[in-house]
Amino acid sequence: SRHCASLPSCFRRTMFARRAVLTAARVASRPAAATTVKELSLRGGLARPFSTYFAESHEYIKMDGDVGTIGITAHAAEALGDIVYVDLPDEGSDYEQKESFGSVESVKAASDVYVPVAGEVVEVNEELSDSPSLVNESPLEDGWFVKIKVSDKSQLEGLMDEGAYKTFCDSQ
Repeated sequence: SRHCASLPSCFRRTMFARRAVLTAARVASRPAAATTVKELSLRGGLARPFSTYFAESHEYIKMDGDVGTIGITAHAAEALGDIVYVDLPDEGSDYEQKESFGSVESVKAASDVYVPVAGEVVEVNEELSDSPSLVNESPLEDGWFVKIKVSDKSQLEGLMDEGAYKTFCDSQ
């Protein structure tokens, strides 16, 4: 054991070590954080309060409360190639689940884009008019198409989470 040259520094080291042990004990006594939707549901937490869901048609919807941000997935953007044009709806437009709300054109092809759930368009990503390449560069962040007020959240249950979507893409 080392002898402390000065009592104040020895005391500080001892108190720091004691605090570290007490903190570690408190953290260890807490229940583990829920990591799956099922665990969150079982613990009474909000099941995916801010979550991303995926449709088989390769659109995503990122939920934040009652509003969902919709765009095409990175997988779809890669398959299309360089996107040169995005046709978007007007704010206030209502759509039923799986209804086409616009289209995306690339150097390779054109494709319709569908709403994964029913709702009303509350915002359109105007930046895509001048910079459609945002869809290729950042499909889940800057390259979103529309935001909708979801009219039936139960429709989200028919969509895939990220793991299921990855498995779906790998199987195609």
